[in-house]
Amino acid sequence: MADQSTVERVETVGRRTQETGRGLEAFQRYTSRMLDLPEEISDAIAFMRGHLRGLIRFDTEYLPIKVVFAPDGRLIAPVMEAMLLSTDCALYLPEEPESDDDRIVQLMVTLDRFEESGPDGVLADRWRIYHGEPDDVRWAAMTVDFCKFAGYAFDGEAVMSPNPLAEAEATLCRSVNADREGDLRRLALERAEVEVESPRLVGVDPLGLDIRGRFEVIRIGFETPAGDQDAAAIQIARLLDGDR
Repeated sequence: MADQSTVERVETVGRRTQETGRGLEAFQRYTSRMLDLPEEISDAIAFMRGHLRGLIRFDTEYLPIKVVFAPDGRLIAPVMEAMLLSTDCALYLPEEPESDDDRIVQLMVTLDRFEESGPDGVLADRWRIYHGEPDDVRWAAMTVDFCKFAGYAFDGEAVMSPNPLAEAEATLCRSVNADREGDLRRLALERAEVEVESPRLVGVDPLGLDIRGRFEVIRIGFETPAGDQDAAAIQIARLLDGDR
């Protein structure tokens, strides 16, 4: 169960950013690109993108949930009708930390229903690419209202950074999946100590890439943020080439 104890040190990074002279305009520019972020926010986003399984609390109920990031930074998941009707929902990622010292991100979220047959149906397809067929048939796009992580508290907009590589993502994934399966398998084993039978690259953003296995999604971070398609391709090639 997620740790709901009061965080001892809570600061709003958006306010701190203004106070240190960067200004609101610069802060919004940073968060809109997922680049050059304040360290506290970058750490939170990287952690969230590396933990796509967790718990959702709706009113007083808790259930496991799997999420995926939409290109605009919202979280997508199949949900129950009761979750959509609730006005008090929170996400805890990951579901169960391995020890008391492990970090967890707590998100207050607002769920917006969308139909798979409608214009946002592609978001349901994106979830399936990561996690397979869902147990629930209703879909929600979750807007983050508030985030608590590692002793900091952020406004939800700070961690809902759009992916500037969204338009290039499919091309990058196809290029790798065409002939680099063995290198993906090696990378998952070396970096995450997970043996993956049939790995597929399913996601790329400035902070890293996502490899789908049969039972899990493995997150591999980049050494430095990749701001465009060429930079991402270089980072991916370095990871896949290894010491060669």
